[in-house]
Amino acid sequence: MDIEQKQAELINYFVKKVSVQVGSALGSVILEATSHPFLFAFSEILAVPTVAELEGTEHSVYLEVLRLFAHGTWSDYKSNIGRLLQLLPDQILKLKQLTVLTLAEANKVLPYEQLMLELDITNVRELEDFIISECIYAGIVRGKLDQMRRCFEVQFAAGRDLRPGQLGCMIQKLSNWLGTSDDLLISIQEKIKWADTMSKLDKKHLKEVEDRVEEVKKSISIKKLHCKRADIDFRGVEEIYSEPGGVMDYEEDRIQPKRRRNPVV
Repeated sequence: MDIEQKQAELINYFVKKVSVQVGSALGSVILEATSHPFLFAFSEILAVPTVAELEGTEHSVYLEVLRLFAHGTWSDYKSNIGRLLQLLPDQILKLKQLTVLTLAEANKVLPYEQLMLELDITNVRELEDFIISECIYAGIVRGKLDQMRRCFEVQFAAGRDLRPGQLGCMIQKLSNWLGTSDDLLISIQEKIKWADTMSKLDKKHLKEVEDRVEEVKKSISIKKLHCKRADIDFRGVEEIYSEPGGVMDYEEDRIQPKRRRNPVV
C-alpha cells in the first residue's frame, strides 16, 4: 500500500472519529492523530466543525496542537512551547519529519548544518540516521545523502497541508506555469509546422532529382542504342563490298565481256 492510500484511509478514519467527539475526548483523538506514524496531513481534521468549535474553549490547546502539526515546524513549537502542550516522543518525531518536508518545499539541496539546526541534532551521524530511518524508509522523502558536500539532495518529498494564505500563491504559480506551458506549446506547434514544410520541400526536391536522373538514364540509353545501330550498318556494308562475288565482282563481270571458249572438236 503506497503512502497516498494510507493517508486517505487514516484521514477518513480520524475525520469520522472527531466528528462524534467533544471536549477532552476530542483532545484525546487529536493526540492520537498527531502521534500516528503514518499520518502526515491534518487539514481535513481541522475542517471538521466539532474541531473548529474548540476555538476559545478550555480545550483550545488541542486545536493549537493540531494547527502546529498541519502547518508548523519544530522551530515553531520551540518558539511557542509556553502555550502548547508538552509533546509526546511520537509527536516530537512526527513534527521533526514534517519539518524536513517543509524545508524540502523551499530547496532541493538541504545542507547538513541547516538540518541539524532545524531539528536540534548535534552530529552528522545522528542526522543521517534520522533522514534514512525516519524519512526515507517512512516513504515521505527520496533523495541522496552527499557526505562529501555535507548535504541531502531531495528527489521527492510528500506535500504538507496548505498554510493560510498559501493557496493564493499556489494558484499564481500554477497560472504562471500554465502560461509558460501555452507559450511552449505554441513554439512546439510552430516548429512542427516548419518541420512539415521542410519535409515537403525535401520530398519535392528528391522527386525532381529522381526525375532528372531518370531522364539522364533514358537519354544515355537512347544514345547507346543509336551507336549500336550505326555500328551494325557500317559493318554490314563492309561485308557486302568485301566478300568474293560481291557487288564489285558483279559489276566487273558486267563491264568485261566473257570470252567465248572454242568448241571441242
